[in-house]
Amino acid sequence: YITATQSFNDRRHQKKKKKEEEEEDLVDPLDTLREKCEQTEHCVHYKERLETCEARVGARSNTNEECTEELFDFLHARDHCVR
Repeated sequence: YITATQSFNDRRHQKKKKKEEEEEDLVDPLDTLREKCEQTEHCVHYKERLETCEARVGARSNTNEECTEELFDFLHARDHCVR
């Protein structure tokens, strides 16, 4: 025996699942451009600096370093390329 509420919830779940599947197929063009820009020599340089900093900070148990400058430099280079 299925109640009206269960039936409604089942239909709502099916619609939600279908919508999620449709959304999975969508690709944000900005993400595509950012990924392409991250492969440029200019961005690779800044990404390497960021990764080096993150490795250094991760290896220490007591540090105030946060790699903020390296992150901003990388994001600036990537976003400049996207423009």
